Amino acid sequence: MDNARAWLEKIHAFEFDRPVKIMNVCGGHERSITHAGMRGALPEWLELIPGPGCPVCVCPEEDVYQAIRLALVDKVILVAFGDMLRVPVNVKKGEVRSLVEAQAAGADVRPIASPLDARRIALENPDRPVVFFAAGFETTTAPTAAMLTEGIPDNLGILLSGRLTWPAVAMLLESSSPGFDALVAPGHVSTVMGPQEWNFVVDRHEIPTAVAGFRPESLLASFYSVLRQLKSGECFLDNCYREVAHPDGNPTARRMMGETLDVVDANWRGIGVIPNSGYALKPAFAQHDARLLFPDHADPDRRRAGEMPPGCDCARVVLGKIYPNQCRIYGKACTPRHPVGPCMVSDEGACRIWWAGGVRMAADG
Repeated sequence: MDNARAWLEKIHAFEFDRPVKIMNVCGGHERSITHAGMRGALPEWLELIPGPGCPVCVCPEEDVYQAIRLALVDKVILVAFGDMLRVPVNVKKGEVRSLVEAQAAGADVRPIASPLDARRIALENPDRPVVFFAAGFETTTAPTAAMLTEGIPDNLGILLSGRLTWPAVAMLLESSSPGFDALVAPGHVSTVMGPQEWNFVVDRHEIPTAVAGFRPESLLASFYSVLRQLKSGECFLDNCYREVAHPDGNPTARRMMGETLDVVDANWRGIGVIPNSGYALKPAFAQHDARLLFPDHADPDRRRAGEMPPGCDCARVVLGKIYPNQCRIYGKACTPRHPVGPCMVSDEGACRIWWAGGVRMAADG
């Protein structure tokens, strides 16, 4: 804690005559910042903006809908990471709107913590089709690639909804108003892909950037680094998570991802298609691609319906355009017990994190 206090003192020693906005991309970072009460300890001129680091929040509605239909109609054993089970889709009143509701309706839906759980369940049920709804960023997509490389049971299909983190940040930076002065890049993603993946922020956009871990001292060190860069006018990529995020990341994980997955254009819920931002199984693994193995329940109308629910501003929260409690239904229609949008579902969703951190009222109330 002494290190954290020292970084805080250094940050408070800076003087800026305008607000400084730092975007933290990772949902894990936002959780650490909120639960440690960092915003209250930092100078008033410093704003920390949650960014697009919640894979559950951006998973396309058509993918969630297809997973629901696979479980209900095709009677597969549907397995997914726990957060995905409560993500709602836009359907008529009375229809099943989430995987947990499909489970209540009799579908065999099971939460898992690791791709190895999906493999185990398939081995234990050799006479039944099992589908792993694999949503996530690079950190959780890498273990899925490793499982494919090592070989999986014939009855295990994968409904892949993997996303890359950096293209969403690139999209923000290429827009007319990025909305932030500096970037704190995600530590876990950097352990897989390497910190150098974030060089483009500095090289193309001249925005100070630092990779951070999840302890207060690492995050505060990253804040200090980018503030010092802003003061000096010298932009560079700083690695404040060197004990874990090594140059070039994890070569084995990257090799396995390259052998099993293609990078494709991908839809982000409420945001739209971002070029080269998603993963798809390579043709060599077509026998395990749930999109090919089963009827396509994700009809084209789901893309139109794939916006956030009425009144939900989750997409604007994900893009750092507003704070969670500035959503029109935050703490009103939308709470963790009765989530309307995905940002209130996931432990990495900024709305859920702020609620857990004690922010229980909308900004206007």
